[in-house]
Amino acid sequence: MLSSTVLRGLGQRATATATRNSPLLAHAFSTVQKDGEEYQVEEDAVDGEWAGCTKKFMAPLKISARGADILTNPLYNKGTAFKGGERDRLRFRGLLPPRRLNMKLQEQRILTQIREEESFIRKNIIIEDLHDRNETLYHRLLVDHIEELAPIIYTPTVGQVCKEFAERYRRPRGMYFCEEDRGHMAAMVHNWPHDDVRVIVVTDGSRILGLGDLGANGMGIPIGKLSLYCAAGGIAPHRVLPVVLDVGTDNEELLNNPFYIGTQKKRLQGPAYYHLVDEFMQAVRHRWPKVLVQFEDFSSDKAQKLLNKYRHSQLCFNDDIQGTGATTLAGVFGALRAKGESVDALGDQRIVIAGAGSAGIGVAQVLMEAMKEQGRTEEEAKNTFFVVDQDGLLGKERANELSAEQKLFVRDTDGGLSLLDVIKKHKPTILLGMTAVGGLFTEEIVSEMSSNCERPIIFPLSNPTTKAECTAEQAFEWSGGRCIFASGSPFDSVKMDDGRVFYPTQCNNMYVFPGLGLGATVCGATTISDRMLYIAAEALANYVTEEELACGKVFPHISKIRDVSHRVAVAVIKEAIREGQAPNLTAKDIEDLDSFVSKKMYDPVYVPLVEKRQVTI
Repeated sequence: MLSSTVLRGLGQRATATATRNSPLLAHAFSTVQKDGEEYQVEEDAVDGEWAGCTKKFMAPLKISARGADILTNPLYNKGTAFKGGERDRLRFRGLLPPRRLNMKLQEQRILTQIREEESFIRKNIIIEDLHDRNETLYHRLLVDHIEELAPIIYTPTVGQVCKEFAERYRRPRGMYFCEEDRGHMAAMVHNWPHDDVRVIVVTDGSRILGLGDLGANGMGIPIGKLSLYCAAGGIAPHRVLPVVLDVGTDNEELLNNPFYIGTQKKRLQGPAYYHLVDEFMQAVRHRWPKVLVQFEDFSSDKAQKLLNKYRHSQLCFNDDIQGTGATTLAGVFGALRAKGESVDALGDQRIVIAGAGSAGIGVAQVLMEAMKEQGRTEEEAKNTFFVVDQDGLLGKERANELSAEQKLFVRDTDGGLSLLDVIKKHKPTILLGMTAVGGLFTEEIVSEMSSNCERPIIFPLSNPTTKAECTAEQAFEWSGGRCIFASGSPFDSVKMDDGRVFYPTQCNNMYVFPGLGLGATVCGATTISDRMLYIAAEALANYVTEEELACGKVFPHISKIRDVSHRVAVAVIKEAIREGQAPNLTAKDIEDLDSFVSKKMYDPVYVPLVEKRQVTI
C-alpha cells in the first residue's frame, strides 16, 4: 500500500522524508503511471538490515572477485552495508562486524567525521580515504552533499592536495606515463583493469591551477575532476581514468625532494615531449576508440598546440581553454540578463581580459566565436577585446613574440598600456581575470570600472582563493554594490552597510565539463565542435532563473548540478545529431532524449552482487 504522494519523475532523485522517528527507517520506491508519465512513489518503510533499501527487483552485478577480495575492491565494497545473504553467498561472513548499517547511516558517519575537522586538507583526507575503500558511498555523498563537499575534493582545497600529494600518497589511482615508457604505451594501457573507459583526464603537471609546475603531484587534479564527472555528470567510476604524463619537472623544490614520486629530471622539451604525448594519445585511442580525452593544466606554451593538433581528429578538449571559455560565456550571458540586456548584446560590450595565457586567450576565443554565432563579423568581434598581460595591452609592436592565438587579439594602438590605463581610456563593461595574481584588481581598478559603467561585470576567475584577483567583498564594496560578480573560487555572501546582501556564485567549469563529456560519450561523437561549446554555455545560462538573477547569481545553485549536467548533455547531443555526430543513437532514443540521458546517468546506489561461476554438469 502506498503511504505518500508522488515524489519524483524517473531519472531524478529525491531525498525521502522519514515518517517514523528512527534513523534506521527509510523508504523504498515503486513505479506508477499517471497521466501517461511514470513516477516513483514511496513504499512503506522497512527496518532491520533492509532499512533504506528497496526489495524491488534490481539486476545483480556479476563479479569475478569473492571473499576478502571484494572487501578490498572499492568498486564492489559496501562495508558494513552488506546484507546477511550477500555475506554468505560471497563467502566473507565473519570478516565484517555483525551489525548491518544502511547507506544513509554510513553517510551520516562520514559526514560527522568531516564536519568535526576544521582543516579542509584533513576533510579531504577523510573523504579520499573513503574513495579508496567504497566508491559507491563516496559518490553518493558527493551527489547528496555536493555544495558542502565540492570545495573539499576540488577547488580550492585541491591545490593544497597537489602540493602535498607525494607526502600523503597512500594508494595507486590512475596511470602514469614517462619517458622510460616510450615504445611500451600500447601494451601498458592494457594494465588498466577496465575495458569500457569513457573519459580520461590527463595532465603533465606543468601548470596546476595558479600554483605552477607541480609535476607528478598534479595527479590530484585528474582525480578531483573525474570525481565530479561521476557525481555531477553521471559517468560510472569504472569508466573514468586519471592520467599523469610525467615528463619531469622544472620545480627545483621537487627535484631535490627525497619524497617526490615523479621523475626527478628537467622537463622534456621540443620533439621529445610531443612524441611522448602522441604515443600516449595513440595508445589510449587504440584500446578505447571512443574515449574522451580532457587535457587539464598544461602550460600555456603547450596547451594550445596540443589542442590544435588533436581536436579535429580525436574526441578531446582542453578544459582550461574551452571549458573555462564556455563556463565564462554562460556567466556573461547570465550577467547580461541580470542587467536587463539581451544575450545578443554580447558584441556590444567592451571586454578587458587580464591574463594572456591559455585560459585568458581561450576565453577570448570562445566569446569571439559566440559573437560570430550571433551574427557579428570576426573583425567586429575582435574589436571588443582588450587583452592585457604583465607587459601591458597586447599590441602589434609585440606581434613577433606572441602565439598565433594571441596575435588575433593585438590592438593597433595603445600597446603596452597598463590594466588601469586601459580601463580609464576604453571604459570597459566587462573585466575578466585569469592571471593567478592575487589582489590584482585593486580598489582603484574596480572603482574606475564602476565610474564608467552602471553595472560592471567583474569576474576574478583565478584559483585557488589566494590567487583570486579580488574577493567578493572587495568587488561589492568598491563598486558600491553595483557590480555583477562571479569568481573562480567560492566566496561567502556579502552584507553591505546598508543591509543589502549579495550572493556571489562560482564560475566553476564543473557546470560545463561533466554534461559536455556525458553528452559527447553517450551519443558517440567523434569531436567536440566549437558550436557544441556554445550550445553548452547557452543551456547553462538558460538554466538560471529570474529569481537567481535578481539575487545577483549568474550561475545555478550548485545543488542543481546533476540537473544542469543533464540539460547540458541533452543540448550537446542535439547539436551532435545536427552535425551528424551521434552514431550511438537510435530513432527511439532521439524521440525522448531527456529520458535517454537520464537512464545513462550513473546513480550511486548499492546493487546486489553475485559471483561469476562456471557451471559444469
